[in-house]
Amino acid sequence: MTTVRGAVQGADLEGACLRGADLEVADLEGANLQGADLEGACLRGADLRHANLEGANLRDADLEGADLRGANLRGANLEGADLWGADLEDADLEGANLEGANLEGAILET
Repeated sequence: MTTVRGAVQGADLEGACLRGADLEVADLEGANLQGADLEGACLRGADLRHANLEGANLRDADLEGADLRGANLRGANLEGADLWGADLEDADLEGANLEGANLEGAILET
């Protein structure tokens, strides 16, 4: 299991396999995670502001309380993801799969 602690702001992780990774409270602001495989990853409380998650696989990921303000989630797979209390203000969710995702308490304003 991959564990990331601390800041990796602006990191280029395009297409990375981070399946099941522990990224709890990681600072991924502005990171490029386009097409990354984050299935089942723990991103609880992570800072993903303005991150590029276009086409990323976030199936069953734990995004509870994550900050996704301004993130690009176009075409991302969020099926079964836990977005409880996540901040999705100004996030681009066009074409994202949210089937079975928990959006309770999530902030979805634009």
